[in-house]
Amino acid sequence: MSDSSYTFSRRRFLQAGAALGGAMLLPELMSSAWAAGSDAPELPVVKVGFIPLTDCAPVVMAALKGFDKKHGIILVPSKEASWAAVRDKLVSGELDAAHVLYGLLYGLELGIAGKKQAMANLMTLNRNGQAITLSADLQEKGITDAEGLKTLIASAEPGAYTFAHTFPTGTHAMWLNYWLASAGIHPFNDVRTVVVPPPQMVMNMRIGNMVGFCVGEPWNARAINDRIGFTAATSQSIFPDHPEKVLGTRRLWVEQNPNTARALTAAVLEAARWIDASDDNRRETARVLAKRAYLNTKEQYLTPRMLGEYDNGIGKRWRDAHGMRFFADGDVNYPWLSDGMWFLTQFRRWGLLKTDPDYRAVAQGINRTDIYAQAAAAAGNVALPASPLRASQLMDGSRWDGANPAAYAASFSLNRQG
Repeated sequence: MSDSSYTFSRRRFLQAGAALGGAMLLPELMSSAWAAGSDAPELPVVKVGFIPLTDCAPVVMAALKGFDKKHGIILVPSKEASWAAVRDKLVSGELDAAHVLYGLLYGLELGIAGKKQAMANLMTLNRNGQAITLSADLQEKGITDAEGLKTLIASAEPGAYTFAHTFPTGTHAMWLNYWLASAGIHPFNDVRTVVVPPPQMVMNMRIGNMVGFCVGEPWNARAINDRIGFTAATSQSIFPDHPEKVLGTRRLWVEQNPNTARALTAAVLEAARWIDASDDNRRETARVLAKRAYLNTKEQYLTPRMLGEYDNGIGKRWRDAHGMRFFADGDVNYPWLSDGMWFLTQFRRWGLLKTDPDYRAVAQGINRTDIYAQAAAAAGNVALPASPLRASQLMDGSRWDGANPAAYAASFSLNRQG
């Protein structure tokens, strides 16, 4: 390590100590399981960005529950304003890693979400738990589902109705596109779409900037509480047990800091396991996330949907069998190649990619199954799958297993392929 790098790392280390109450952190790190020898993390402090969403929980709880120190690092969560800010800070190196949209990471790798940058997915942070909200104004017109929306849109000028998602190549854009297309609504030709940061969704709907949005929790629940919208569809009703946010970073950062990457992944993996261990742990997590430093909202907006208890705001209540999951014996967290490849098929479907990429090669380059396997061993008792591909069935009956991605991408009657 150069003198300047050492000085920078030490300064961040001391800043982290001050932020955590001035505790003497060095002895704790020295006594941890991975603090010495060739396995020692290269960096003592790791700055990890997050957006105020329920699914940032594993990053936050890894720091607050001490799983980071167990693996020889100090994880410093950094609250960010938008996914564009997360992207820019990841690329510049201002953030070491981040809670980030799966599709944003892949978009950067391909140069369609910003300047092309080699990226790395260390693990999946959660499954499910997003939703599509429609406005109370639409409900007053009798529009409560995609089919009703299709009739309304067909009678209007193209682009008369505006919908919002959180990032052009992000997960929410893909869920919104898929849901609209399932009813024969073309997400690029029939409606107008805009990008809005998650915490600003409710305010923008309140003032009439859009009639629908797709975002993570707790902002769908908040729209119901504020009586400005209702849940028309959950993301898990579109793609059961879909991948959502990931722990992302630059590929160069992993290459320069492989032991730190392992330690960070192990710490966050242990936090994900702790959250999913009991409903009491989920409730505690909701209480923490509601605080000003994280989501700055009311606990009541987070807890029910974290527990899988849904109320759509217009009379339907249910216990969701595919609610937000953080661990599930590691099945959630493994960086499945097929998960990454699915986002590539949707980029191709909607013309974000003009030709078919080498789907598997791209996924293998980004999804660091090697680092994850090391982290799973460090965390202990985390199962690894026999194959890096998994099968899923989506709302329209289509089956995705990663076997023939080009054919899958071309199979949709509603598309925008170049």
